Amino acid sequence: MRRARMTYDERRDVAAGLAAGLSYAEIARRLGRPKSTVIREVARNGGAHAYRAHQAQQAAAWRARRRRPAPVPVANDVEGGDPHEFEESFAAMMVRTGVPAMMAKVLVCLFTSDSGLTAAELVARLRVSPASVSKAVGWLEQRGLAGRERDGRRDRYVLDDDVWYRAWMVSVRSMTLWADHARRGAELYGTGTPAGARLRDTGEFFAHLGEDMAQAAEHWRRTLAGRGAKPSV
Repeated sequence: MRRARMTYDERRDVAAGLAAGLSYAEIARRLGRPKSTVIREVARNGGAHAYRAHQAQQAAAWRARRRRPAPVPVANDVEGGDPHEFEESFAAMMVRTGVPAMMAKVLVCLFTSDSGLTAAELVARLRVSPASVSKAVGWLEQRGLAGRERDGRRDRYVLDDDVWYRAWMVSVRSMTLWADHARRGAELYGTGTPAGARLRDTGEFFAHLGEDMAQAAEHWRRTLAGRGAKPSV
């Protein structure tokens, strides 16, 4: 029979065993679990030096929610719906499209906030460490997905109306970097070589992609301007 998922008490025993320098085999013996279970548990939660029981428990709960089938949409279901279920589904969708889990949670919080949130408010809402929030916000800011406003002595993280325009322009700049470096490589190796030809084609691909993306961004900028919004460049 398959054993139940690891409990929080077991995860605390794992953390205590690691702190005491016990081997995986000894920790597994004390838990009555296979050694492979302990190794997998530690590896998926930061490794032996970074393993924390409460963080591992939160991660397990998050994975369990992701494994649940998404609810079937019902017509006219918006009014009276469950905002918490929507936020979980929204975050899970982001994760499926490549956004890291913590970054997705923070992004959903900002999307569903009327006036943005401070770091302390994000920590309280998500029940995670300040370091986790700081890392997530930094990741989002780097990609143009979040901005910050000064609120007294604190920063308030917000999503502007032009969030996708700014995020798109970050991607355009990335395409330009790819194109420029690939072209330099093509010149260095020579387009008569397989490596040089590969780099030349890569440069041309990203150059054309960047141009198309820039045109799409300009089209959206004009659309926003027509609504009275002015996206930043």
